[in-house]
Amino acid sequence: MHDADRGEATVRRRAGRLVVPSEQAPADRMLLERSAIEELSHHADPWRVLRILSEFVEGFDALNEVGPAVTVFGSARAKPNDPYYKAGMALGAELARRGFAVITGGGPGLMEAVNRGCHEAGGLSVGCNIELPHEQSMNKYVDLGVEFRYFFVRKNMFVKYARGFVIFPGGFGTLDELFESLTLAQTGKIEHFPIVLFGTPYWKGLLDWLKEHVLAAGAIAPGDMNLMTLTDDPEEAADMATRPLPVRIDEPREQTGEPKAGAK
Repeated sequence: MHDADRGEATVRRRAGRLVVPSEQAPADRMLLERSAIEELSHHADPWRVLRILSEFVEGFDALNEVGPAVTVFGSARAKPNDPYYKAGMALGAELARRGFAVITGGGPGLMEAVNRGCHEAGGLSVGCNIELPHEQSMNKYVDLGVEFRYFFVRKNMFVKYARGFVIFPGGFGTLDELFESLTLAQTGKIEHFPIVLFGTPYWKGLLDWLKEHVLAAGAIAPGDMNLMTLTDDPEEAADMATRPLPVRIDEPREQTGEPKAGAK
């Protein structure tokens, strides 16, 4: 495709269901940053709400019939010769054999590994891809793929259509997804929801830090550490992720002496 005015090839990229010039800012950044034009206008954000709503509708419509599924997160940078890539394939296959679909970010690396393992084992392999400044294409093992422009819409799909999470080694995006899922579980927004960390050498340091500093400071409760389980075995990870957690009994809170609402 050529620019009619400049006669130059114009680089295009996916943006939800649209294809736009690569120099156009990603939708998330356009939402979170105020431009000079928006400083002069109060109409951009209200109309953007309709675009966000349409993305929710498209996601719900695409994933509503997926059936039981497990969402798996992990680095996009892992190569096929990485031991975790092979473990991801094994996990995808184990989940498929249990009748579960897998949902990943749809990109390369460990996401591709899990999609590949599930796809080759005859399961349903789902990818929820995201618009990025440098395009991340959907991997070829995705059977059902959905393109998203907004991270928060995509995250909602990861949780809503999954019975549990398995989290492989990864970077900031993976850590973001881990701590968001822990927050949702801790606050009761999701219940009976297993969160499985795969890879003891990778995650042990983080768990030790949480115990030695965060728990010791009283910033979390002792029971919050039980929201996560750790394994190095794909079969065990599949078992953990598809087995609902027991009902959590909240620890008694310190009495403040203040009367309850409605008390006389």
